[in-house]
Amino acid sequence: MAKYAKLRQLGHETPVPASPAEALLETVPNPHPGTLYLARFMQPEFTSLCPVTGQPDFAHLVIDYVPRAKLVESKSLKLYLNSFRNEASFHEDCTVGIGKRLVKELSPRWLRIAGYWYPRGGMPIDVFWQTAAPPKGLWLPDTGVASYRGRG
Repeated sequence: MAKYAKLRQLGHETPVPASPAEALLETVPNPHPGTLYLARFMQPEFTSLCPVTGQPDFAHLVIDYVPRAKLVESKSLKLYLNSFRNEASFHEDCTVGIGKRLVKELSPRWLRIAGYWYPRGGMPIDVFWQTAAPPKGLWLPDTGVASYRGRG
């Protein structure tokens, strides 16, 4: 447990950060740093605000990454993602910005993020970003989220 003693959020009452910039993304050592594997996080109820109208925007995020030495601690990731609920930002900026922040904090072998944004104004927007082609030999499952089809 000593290797986790530096964690400031897990196991402690922690409020949602006021903004993504204030959010602390914590990491833990990867117990299998030499193994090629995929870690996936899903946030099916992600929210942010439209930077023009202030109306809420909703998305289903899928984050896949191949770790090196560090793993993202899941409570800190949850708090970071929840901090966007008062953040005014376009869909593309949220999705790509989250991916880039994770790359900065984790230095993964590979990362991709898929943002499936629910329609507002009649148009859904799906945003996809990845660091590079997936590593050779990686089992890469589908994101599991269907593109928007309307009510049919």
